[in-house]
Amino acid sequence: MNISVITVGKLKEKYLRSGIDEYKKRLSAYAKIHEIEVADEKAPEHLSEEDMRIVKKKEGERILGKMDADTYVIALAIEGKMKTSEQLAKSIEQLGTYGKSKIAFVIGGSLGLSDDVYARADELLSFSKMTFPHQLMKLVLLEQVYRSFRINRGEPYHK
Repeated sequence: MNISVITVGKLKEKYLRSGIDEYKKRLSAYAKIHEIEVADEKAPEHLSEEDMRIVKKKEGERILGKMDADTYVIALAIEGKMKTSEQLAKSIEQLGTYGKSKIAFVIGGSLGLSDDVYARADELLSFSKMTFPHQLMKLVLLEQVYRSFRINRGEPYHK
């Protein structure tokens, strides 16, 4: 299975980089992990609705350019469906069973995702109704994907 994590912006925090690298290393026993960062669009703090739409559209075009037509796309979104770790594990297992060997998890930038990315997504996934820094979400996501593979293989992991 090929799993991509597509995010907007460069990861700068060393403590997050360390955790992400650790989970990528652990996941390498189960799947090929691709970490893809697309450039964020520079934007002032206060934007009009139209300017926000333009920024998200530009970032969205970069995101969409990083996935193949046969990729199953899971966009992280507050309005997405919440799942337990076991439900996420089952979803990943079913995707593999039904021939979806390319999965891309998409994490938007500070303004969120464009309508085009939402339209391309096969599924919207929410980890919480709270807002988190997108780089922290990358770490949390990789931990949950790792946990999913452990669950699917019947291997022990923290509960």
